[in-house]
Amino acid sequence: MRASFKHQAPPICDEPRHHKSQTNMAPRCSCTALLAVSLTVLALLAGLLAPHSAVRWPAVSLAVAAALLPLWGRSLRRRDDGTSRRVCVLVLGDIGRSPRMQYHALSLSKHGYHVTFVGFSETKPHQDVLSEEKITIVPIAELKGVRVGPKVVSYVTKVTVQSLQLLRVLLTMELQAHVLMQNPPGLPSIAVTWFVCLLRGSRFIIDWHNYGYTIMALSHGPAHPIVRLAKWYERFFGPLASHNLCVTNAMKVDLQKNWGIKATTLYDRPASIFRETPLKLQHELFVRLAAVYPQFRHAGSEAERTIFSVRDPADGTVTLRAERPALLLSSTSWTEDEDFSILLTALEARCLQIRRFSLIQNMFPLCVFLCVCAGKGPQKEHYMKLIDSLHLEHVEICTPWLEAEDYPLLLGSADLGVCLHKSSSGLDLPMKVVDMFGCCLPVCAVHFNCLDELVKHEENGLIFKDSAELAEQLKTLLSDFPSSDGKLGTFRRNLHSSRGQRWDDNWDQNVLPLITAPR
Repeated sequence: MRASFKHQAPPICDEPRHHKSQTNMAPRCSCTALLAVSLTVLALLAGLLAPHSAVRWPAVSLAVAAALLPLWGRSLRRRDDGTSRRVCVLVLGDIGRSPRMQYHALSLSKHGYHVTFVGFSETKPHQDVLSEEKITIVPIAELKGVRVGPKVVSYVTKVTVQSLQLLRVLLTMELQAHVLMQNPPGLPSIAVTWFVCLLRGSRFIIDWHNYGYTIMALSHGPAHPIVRLAKWYERFFGPLASHNLCVTNAMKVDLQKNWGIKATTLYDRPASIFRETPLKLQHELFVRLAAVYPQFRHAGSEAERTIFSVRDPADGTVTLRAERPALLLSSTSWTEDEDFSILLTALEARCLQIRRFSLIQNMFPLCVFLCVCAGKGPQKEHYMKLIDSLHLEHVEICTPWLEAEDYPLLLGSADLGVCLHKSSSGLDLPMKVVDMFGCCLPVCAVHFNCLDELVKHEENGLIFKDSAELAEQLKTLLSDFPSSDGKLGTFRRNLHSSRGQRWDDNWDQNVLPLITAPR
């Protein structure tokens, strides 16, 4: 988003709170399991370390292991009255920036399931997740900056430590009827989760958002040994899941044809929080943002005025300023599958067009539009340097990190969305566009295979292939802003009239039958 000017204010992000004590998460049988494993290991070590002892340690160790392993297996699979109503939702990533998995957790809880939500706790999830009593967040530590010798050794070390983390969490939690895991990232979580589900008798469900090896290929190249290994890994362990979900019909076909995996397409659908934002809430949001980001402030000193809106102190009425700039929004994770240089080059070209027009008309607007690039990610610093080097007239750029509750409010307040996500596999769709459409926000999106499953060119937005096309589209859609008579208004009206299924109904139709199916 899960949302700088040239100088970024520090984000304010609370850590996710836990709804239940972690000591309550482990059942009594998990202690027995861990004890059994520990004694088994000790017995085997004794056999290895004392081969010349008078005591026949190999025989003793094997006997102890033979006695304890069945005990361990039974304890891991011991079911109780609540087992069938427990589901683990797992993502080896930041929970706060995993909206689809948050939606899964909320949908499960609405149907009475107790959800153990496992993932990194870098940013705060949506308040609905935090306040739901049936959802318990179990954070795992994200390993950053692991440096042990060469890169390959560091990578192996990281995977090994993450495997041990996941094993500890999944083996000590209460027995779950299902484990629903996001892929990517799937290394090492697919193999570890499959192994634990095999031991404990849980059903293993993979939600395929993309292919992990195609993302790795963006930085290493498709022929790199690590990429080839990752591809083999996904193709070997992927088919071992009990059920599979995917995000597009194109991916469903590819999984069946090339991987032998039968998947159910679960299109991303906007949650109910994504809708057009009322004027009063728009103004309150702009005031909050103006307190941190000067680009939202009006040049005057009025406390009830922002660059977009004004509140009448007499009766509290909020109106949008007639001379306001257009609000462009591009949410991003600042990763390699989004080339923000396309947008920056298009903004430069559009500024040049505006300057030429202004010279002819003898008029110089201060700000024609404000471009908000919301989110955080690994390449943000790189693009911040590029933004700092630009000298844009009539355009402001802001790169905030938004709270989970403010992100849908800003989407519902924007005039045009820009999507630079270019699928590494050509088989997934950008969820940010789904959320934009939920807010009836028209979109300009960069072209890639299967995008037409979501963006209909000249109907709910425009598709571009390079920065020149994007610059022309910005000119076409915003030249008569804020009038609603042009294409931008038409696209918004089309989105109003074609509002489709929301997430809840879509989930109930496609996922609930998999969860409730008899074993």
